[in-house]
Amino acid sequence: MKDQTTAPVRSKVGLRTAFSSLQGNRNFRLLWVSNLFFFGGIWTQTLVLGWLAYELTGSEFLVAVYTAVRLAPLLLGPVAGAFADRHNKIKLLMVACGWASVAVAIVASLATAGLLSYWVLVAGGLAIGLAQSPSQPARAALVLEFVGRENLSNANALNAMALSATQVIGPALGGVMIAAIGAPSALWVSTAWYVASLLLMLPLRSFATVVEHHTVSVFSMVRSGILIISRNRLAVAVLMVTLAANTLIWPVYQSFMPVFAAEQLHLNAAGLGMLLTCAGIGGFVGSVVIAGMGDFRYKGGLFVFGTAAWGLFWGAFALSHAPWLSYVLMGLIGLTSAAFGVLQTTLLLMTTEPAVHGRALGLQELAIGIMPVSTLALGLIAEHAGVSMTTFGASLLLIAALGILALKVPTLLTFSGRRHTETIV
Repeated sequence: MKDQTTAPVRSKVGLRTAFSSLQGNRNFRLLWVSNLFFFGGIWTQTLVLGWLAYELTGSEFLVAVYTAVRLAPLLLGPVAGAFADRHNKIKLLMVACGWASVAVAIVASLATAGLLSYWVLVAGGLAIGLAQSPSQPARAALVLEFVGRENLSNANALNAMALSATQVIGPALGGVMIAAIGAPSALWVSTAWYVASLLLMLPLRSFATVVEHHTVSVFSMVRSGILIISRNRLAVAVLMVTLAANTLIWPVYQSFMPVFAAEQLHLNAAGLGMLLTCAGIGGFVGSVVIAGMGDFRYKGGLFVFGTAAWGLFWGAFALSHAPWLSYVLMGLIGLTSAAFGVLQTTLLLMTTEPAVHGRALGLQELAIGIMPVSTLALGLIAEHAGVSMTTFGASLLLIAALGILALKVPTLLTFSGRRHTETIV
């Protein structure tokens, strides 16, 4: 049974408003804390496994191969979205947390025993990806069910705050532990965080999250969902921004940060952790700001221009050789990334109907799923041109793509998501 949602936040702005969705809403509060631990596990193992891949191979391309394999399950997004529309979302998330716990524990055990080779690491990355990626449509769709439309921006910003907070803690802890006691210990911490996420989901296991009962096959649901969403100009525009960002910039963050740290900035594992920590601090601050804005106007405009600013700062980071400047730029990258991270899901849910929310989020996962392919492509380019020039060129392409989209779909810039004043198709 749903407990009451928080009061609308449209007319309120401030720090108290920033945490309004957590007040008096036990279901969302449990989900949020579970997300905190789940994201903590993700960020810890992302840094540690990426560092191990580079340490084992010394190759930018093989690091990109590992990252591509780990992210490949994103391509299952449409099927995962159909499952989210069809089945109990809480149970899906519990299965994902359990699988992630086992997968990371196996990799940690092999690392502890000194039996971890590069290809075993790749296989472990694939297993972890199979736990993480297909669960995201269910995780995101639950937010709207728990808090309601008027609180959606606030709740998604709170989830982004959880992501950013763990982006601060996880990499810093992972980097320090690699330097102090080795990578296996950091992987065991990641395992413990996944277990904690699972335990926090247990009180929600009876929550009924099926939008409607379906008698058709999952693949028929996928086809019908794609057809419905393809007719929605605003939803397609939001998905195009997600596609561009995950083709051009996110592969850099997922794959090349160890290379930037070691080769361009001459930092050790702790320095790499600090770079990611600065991005996490910036992302946390940006998420607090967006959460405090409540149900603000022009969400689409902030989404587009914030993402463009994010690309601009990545271009500057690519050219930096000074650690202090790179730390500052990573903070600004995190700050502007909040507009993209919070609003891509908020806008997608606001521009589609509840019956297809899971499938819409599944298409978002598919757009994110381009990352393995683009990671390989950018890895090949970086092998010859270097990570600096590759990243700089990618940032310019992202800004150009956003400019073209703004000209083609100007209604996205003024979209606020208020049902009574705007059409959603």
